[in-house]
Amino acid sequence: MCYNTGMENFPFNKPIAHRGLHGDVPENSLSAFRLACEQGFPIETDIHLTADGRIAVFHDDSLLRMTGDPREISSCTFEELSALRLNHTDEHIPSFEELLAEVDGKVPLLIEIKPMKRSAKNIARALSDALQNYRGEYAVQSFHPFYPRAYKKLHPEVLCGVLASAKLSTKGDPFKKRVEAYFCERLFFNIMVKPDFLSFCFSDFERSKRARKFKGKKLAWTVCSREDEKIARTYADNIIFQNYIPN
Repeated sequence: MCYNTGMENFPFNKPIAHRGLHGDVPENSLSAFRLACEQGFPIETDIHLTADGRIAVFHDDSLLRMTGDPREISSCTFEELSALRLNHTDEHIPSFEELLAEVDGKVPLLIEIKPMKRSAKNIARALSDALQNYRGEYAVQSFHPFYPRAYKKLHPEVLCGVLASAKLSTKGDPFKKRVEAYFCERLFFNIMVKPDFLSFCFSDFERSKRARKFKGKKLAWTVCSREDEKIARTYADNIIFQNYIPN
């Protein structure tokens, strides 16, 4: 059973803290989530499935930037991840269960499903199971358009959006990545996916006619100053922010 309600307002009614309120504490840490809750900001966060099928809260595919470990997060069990520390602090990589327990409905969650070598159906089911008894507000988004579509099929009442940018990474298989970036930038999958909202890189709105003409609600990411916020709000209904506190 899904307890998600009140979604006519979230995620468009208050600025959303990118990976929690971080800077003095690491991104996507329990401390960053706690600070966002204390200041009443909704939280954007990222999830991966581990090698043993757990959901870990972490942004990068590689553990290197945040922990110094060169492995890919998908190759590790959650027990292995738990032994690592974020940015030389005492903070660990949280499980999704830990995130939900920390937030406990105090603020809404914007959950980004990171691209993985798993089927959209299996990923959507794993996330749905994890959220089964969660009573807080949340929305789901991903650069992989078929993840939110799969989740929407399970929970039509939950807002599910597509992330996009005009300059996606082409690391890895250059041809495959270029094709993916081309289709994602031009929002070609939206016809099939029918997202509830578009989450677009704020600095790319000006040069993306398709993003500006999107008929639904729009989020702008990642906004890092009040000056950038002014620009972003000429195109978007709300912002995902970091490195400053919006008014």
